[in-house]
Amino acid sequence: MTARPERPRPDDGERARLTELLGRPPRGAVSVVRRGPDGAPAVIANGPLFEDGTPMPTRYWLVDPVLRDAVSRLEAAGGVREAEAAVDPDALARAHRCYAAARDALVPASHDGPRPGGGVGGTRRGVKCLHAHLAWWLVGGDDPVGEWTARRLGLRREASEQ
Repeated sequence: MTARPERPRPDDGERARLTELLGRPPRGAVSVVRRGPDGAPAVIANGPLFEDGTPMPTRYWLVDPVLRDAVSRLEAAGGVREAEAAVDPDALARAHRCYAAARDALVPASHDGPRPGGGVGGTRRGVKCLHAHLAWWLVGGDDPVGEWTARRLGLRREASEQ
């Protein structure tokens, strides 16, 4: 399964809601690519570059506050180390490459400045952020860490699909 196609950019009302969820206005082009059962944004897709050309390595961002807090608790309990030890390193490396390739394909050919780097969460290997892995997995990414995180939280990908 692959990530979903882009959604239209949020209107002013949705941008206000995303500002509330993020604690700051969204930077650059964003779209809501997954919603919770109540219709609220759960995952956003960031463009690979901000308006000023600054690279954005994290393509998918978990904005659902309940999921975000649950993942934060898992991380605080040692989840990053546990996930990295539990998943196949080759599968994780493939996930980073796939994530980076899909994100990098969105950088305009005319862009001559810095480009985003790394894979999931901006890291080239290993696990940096369970939130980023879960966000990508929720939108269809083949991410073993996202899948591990979802299992730990009792989530199913289909449960809250749009």
